[in-house]
Parts: sequence; C-alpha cells; structure tokens
Amino acid sequence: MKFLRIMSLRGPNIWTYRPALEVWVDIGALEDSPSNTIPGFYERLTSWLPALSEHHCGVGEKGGFLLRLREGTWAGHILEHVTIELQNLAGMQTGFGKARETSTRGVYKVVVRARHEEVSRACLLAARDLVMAAIENRPFDVSATVAHLRELADKHLLGPSTACIVDAAIERKIPSIRLTEGNLVQLGYGARQRRIWTAETDQTSAIAESIASDKDLAKSLLRICGVPVPEGRVAESPADAWEAAQEIGVPVVVKPSDGNHGRGVFTNLTAREEIEAAYKLADAEGSEVLVERFIRGTEHRLLVVAGRVVAAARGETAVVVGDGRSTVVELIDSQLNSDPLRGEAEEFPLDVIRLDSNPVASLEVARQGFAPDSIPPAGKEVLVLRSGNVAFDVTDRVHPGVAATAALAARIVGLDIAGIDLVAEDISRPLGEQRGAIVEVNAGPGLLMHLKPASGEPRPIGRAIVDSLFPADQDGRFPIVGVTGTHGKTVVARIVAHLLHLSGRYVGLASSDGLYLDQRQVEKGDCATWGAAHKVLINRAVDAAVFESGSRAILSEGLAYDRCQVAVVTNLDPAVRLREFYIETAEQMFNVLRTLVDVVLPEGAAVLNAADPLVAQMALLCDGDVIFFGPDAELPAIVEHRAQGKRAVLVRAGRMVLATGRDEFVLAEMATIPLAAAGEEVFLVENVLAAVGAAWALGISHDLIRAGIQTFGLEQSGMAANEFFNMAAKTAEI
Repeated sequence: MKFLRIMSLRGPNIWTYRPALEVWVDIGALEDSPSNTIPGFYERLTSWLPALSEHHCGVGEKGGFLLRLREGTWAGHILEHVTIELQNLAGMQTGFGKARETSTRGVYKVVVRARHEEVSRACLLAARDLVMAAIENRPFDVSATVAHLRELADKHLLGPSTACIVDAAIERKIPSIRLTEGNLVQLGYGARQRRIWTAETDQTSAIAESIASDKDLAKSLLRICGVPVPEGRVAESPADAWEAAQEIGVPVVVKPSDGNHGRGVFTNLTAREEIEAAYKLADAEGSEVLVERFIRGTEHRLLVVAGRVVAAARGETAVVVGDGRSTVVELIDSQLNSDPLRGEAEEFPLDVIRLDSNPVASLEVARQGFAPDSIPPAGKEVLVLRSGNVAFDVTDRVHPGVAATAALAARIVGLDIAGIDLVAEDISRPLGEQRGAIVEVNAGPGLLMHLKPASGEPRPIGRAIVDSLFPADQDGRFPIVGVTGTHGKTVVARIVAHLLHLSGRYVGLASSDGLYLDQRQVEKGDCATWGAAHKVLINRAVDAAVFESGSRAILSEGLAYDRCQVAVVTNLDPAVRLREFYIETAEQMFNVLRTLVDVVLPEGAAVLNAADPLVAQMALLCDGDVIFFGPDAELPAIVEHRAQGKRAVLVRAGRMVLATGRDEFVLAEMATIPLAAAGEEVFLVENVLAAVGAAWALGISHDLIRAGIQTFGLEQSGMAANEFFNMAAKTAEI
C-alpha cells in the first residue's frame, strides 16, 4: 500500500466544510484481494480495534462498516476507517471519511477529517501499518501505537480550557484561527477579531494581570474598597514570618506573594518550626512571602466573566485511612491517586498527589508525625492536603451577596476574567456572617474544574466568555467575496475589491496577480492561495476581503475562510480537465467550483453566470440568495429567476440593468464603462456584470457601483486597459 500524495486541505474543500487530509493511495495487488478473501483479516482487525463496530459507513447504522468488511471491501476503504478510529483513540473525535476510486486501477483518494494536521498524518501512517499487519498476519502493538498518538495529541491539540471557548464560538457560528502551536486563538476575522489565550483575552489588562500576580498589592486594593480579606503582611525571613504570625495571631497561612495554582501555600500553621519551614518552601516559589490570618472554612473558586459569576467550585480535603500494612505513599496511591478523576494531564480535574514533588502535602503529613514511608495504624486518618481539590461544583448554591463581592473583587483588580479564591464555611451564606474572606484574585484562571467537575453539573463557561467578547448581534465576520471560475476571475476580483474600497472599506485582495491591502500591492506573483488569504484574515486592519480561488488551489489546499457573504462563479469550461488531480469530467469540475457556493452564508448570495448551464445549476446549492448575471436579458435562467421575483444583472439595449422580478433599474450605459467597451469579447462584459452583481449583493449603493465601474483604472502597471484585461483573462485560467 503506497501513498502517492498527501494533501492538507486546511479549510472547506470538495469533500467537507472542515479541514481534512486527502491521501492518494495505490493499493497495488490488493485491488484483487478484497477483505473477505483474506483469511483471518476480519478477526485480527476487529480484535485490535473493537470500536470499529460503532462505524456506520454507507449502511447508515452501527455495524455498517463491519458488514462491508464481511461482504468484502478494499484496502483504501479500510484505511479510511482505521485512520478515523485511531484519531478517535488519540482523543480527536471524528466520524468523517471517504474513499473514492480514481480512473487509475488500484489508486484511491482517501479523505479523513483532520483536527490537527500533524496528529492526523501520524494516525494515517499508523493506520497503513496496522492494516498491512492485519493483512499479512503480523503482530502489531496497538496499545503502544495509541499511546504514542495520544502523546502527540496532548502535545499539539488545544488545551481543554481554550478548546471549550473555541467550541462555544463554533456553536455561535464565529470563525476561529489558531495563531500558534500553543493556545493563542483568533476568534472572528480581520478588524472584527478577538483573541484568546486560554482564559485570557485581548481585553485582559496587563496592569490588572500584574496586580493579580502581586498578592499583597491585590489584597491591599481589595481592603481599601471594602472587600473582606485576611490580615497579613510580607515577611522578610523565617524569623520575621514567626513575628508576623504572632502579630496576626495563629493559626496563619504562609504563601508566596506571586504564586499560582496553590503552589507553596501552607495553611493552618501554629508552631514556629512549621511557619519557618513553610517560609523557606514558599520563598522558593515566589519573590516574596506573605503571612496571613488563617480563615476557617472551605476553599472555593468562583469564576467571574465580564462582571458576573458564571461558575463556582468547592474544595475538599484529601485524607487517607491507615490499614496497618501500607505506607503513607502506598495509601495515597491506592486511596487517592487511583481515582479516575486524578491524572497528570490537563484534562483531569484532580491532580495526582506525589509527596516528593508536593512540599505542601509533605509538610502536612510531617506535621502529623508521619514520614512518606511510615505505616499509619489501622483506622488512623492522615490528612494529606488541607486545601486544593477544588473541583466540586456549587454554582447554584452561591449566595447573591457572595457573588456580588467576587464580581467586585474582579472589577477592583481590573480583570475581565478572574478566578476568585475565597474561604467560607457555607457558600450559601453572606461572608460577613461567617468571617469568610477573599484570599486571592487570579488572572488566567483554570477552567477545567468547571468543565469537568468531580461532582455536579458542568458549566457553559466557554459560552460565557464568547458572549462577553461578542454581543448577541456580532459574529466576528466581515464581508468576504470568493471568486472562482475557468476564466475572468482575476478581473472580477479586482473590480469587486475596487468597489468595496470606494464604499469606505479597508480591503484585502488575494489574487493571481498579487496580494493587496487597501489597494497597495504588498506581494507580487500568484497570491490566489490559502496562505495569502490567511494573511488577510488575520490582519487587524482589514474589514472586507476578496479572494480569488482557482481550481488547483481548491483541490490542493481548500479555502482559507469557513463561510463567505458572496461567491462569484464566472463560468465553467466543460472541456477543461485537471488530470493531475484525477479531475477528468465536467461533472468533477462542477464539484470543484461549487465549493465556494456551498459556503455562502444564509444571509449572503451566490452570483452566477446565467449563460453557462453548468454554473446556473449551482443556484440549487446555495444557502443564501442567488443573483444571476448575463449579457442577454432573455436567457432562460434569467427569465425563470425573475419570474420568481429574484435578482439579475443583465444588458438590455446597450444598458446595464439591475432587475428584481419585473422591476428594472438602469445602472449605466454600456458605452460609458471602459471595461465593457475595451473589446468585443463577451467575457469582458460578463466580468463587469459579475462584479456588479457581487457589489449589489453586498449592499453597495447604485450610485457608487456606477461610479466605480465607470472609473475603474484605464491603465494597470503602465499597460493599456485592453492589454491588462487580455492578460488577466489568460492567467490562472483554472
């Protein structure tokens, strides 16, 4: 089984609306050996990957793929399903895949959904090895393979906190772009974008973040504003920590002033040796050490987003009970770390407890007279962690007064998203009744405790964060116009960009003759590519974009955008073939060019050539409106379209006309439009009509459209208009 080519389709493509991997695979002699002819293959494959029984395949129900295996299917199809299953086992849930024969015997196109290109490629390569091992009756270490793929996924996929925000954006139809291999993500496009980095946003103030990291400063600001906080001060040495404890009154808390995640926080300390030991450990975690009054009660974490508490979790102590035989370390492993909610990875709501790497737990155990290798008596409780384990949802129990105090604390520090740590005996009662207090305000708080609580209901915090960034009437989109076809798309793209510019937009244009920002060419050469379009979409100045998409780019890269306001299809030459992509019929070319029409937004429009029967058929595929264009008002597609009260751009008696149903508006005399008068070629007229249709769909005024097409540059780069447009018509033809 030989891979001839692997293509990363990083956006909508001819197969799916989502990123995918397309591999061309030559199965060679296996073309003569479907699955039902290979002894033991079915048994080996299903024993290695039992969850294949969940795959529907073309049958449409569970077990469909196994039915195909028993009846006999080919290696390309099997590769598809094994790749999907390995992705699922790696933690990248997907169900999409296709396997299609090409015109070359034994060569298949296999396509699978790819949430991350590198991980999906690894799954694809592993799938080939696994399938061949099953065919050849060789051993295959499935467990080791899956473990490796999981490691890759953990390394490369978005963390759960960031992923929950991105998922919430997707639910609201807000596009997202991952900007780094880390968790920096752009939501929305261009000038309408917002950025997130885990639980921080582009609204998160650097000053507020600095205040939050300085615990003593944050506490002093809260105290001044009337928020209850524990008394305390910075200690300069172990001896000074003991003096501070005497001033405050024991028990006390010792912690680093700029720590996070509970590292180096020691609570309920009373003895001098404990306080001085805690000082040394806390000093190793931060720049200064705080000594504070110990607040009796349970630790809670309240998540504040945009001034509102959206989730709350309670902590619980971690305790083991001696059995008279096991050491403290063994008891921790058997009674605490065996909990499936605990793990090393970020996806687990509770951390694994290791005494050798957790000085807080180690000191807590030592305070009770035990060492890690001590064997507590049977029935003896040993406290391992007094605080932490904050993963038990209590959102619905938070007293309104407590929520208001937490929101006030976030506002005082200046954070749009804050994790408020407070200690209270009962979160359903006001803090003042129980001497509760806020002990920390955290920037970039962890979200997992609210997404996967150890008990209680998961909270939609991703949605709360997205809603804070994008009010209900915003989706982070700006006008995007996609232009494709066999001929003329470069010219159409240039005209549309010109008209958008005249309407006051800062326009990005990626076309086969360059990349333009606000009419300034910033890159020369063919920029009708995914990469050039991507540059436009992440540019924070751009508030409208026009993208030319040739067939080869669609087939090899996919689209850079998920949806568009307007898709223009200029024409489709039925004689054109792309045999290097196994595109050998007009129907296949139709499926390539329709990709743009497939992603038109419901409130958008497709602008289609009524004189081209294949292009006109695409009207049935559009989720939005359709505007036909054509040089002849009596074209059947236009006549039928207008009979339904719909729009068309046409030529009648030497005039360009905008028609809606029976109503007609004369936009301009054709003789006054330099492009249409530049030659006798019909395609030049069609190019202008297509561009006008796109501008009309975008809501640009008639007067501005008229002025734009009548003044569009008569010279481009020193060339006369005829030379320019003849050149443009010959370039990037498919």
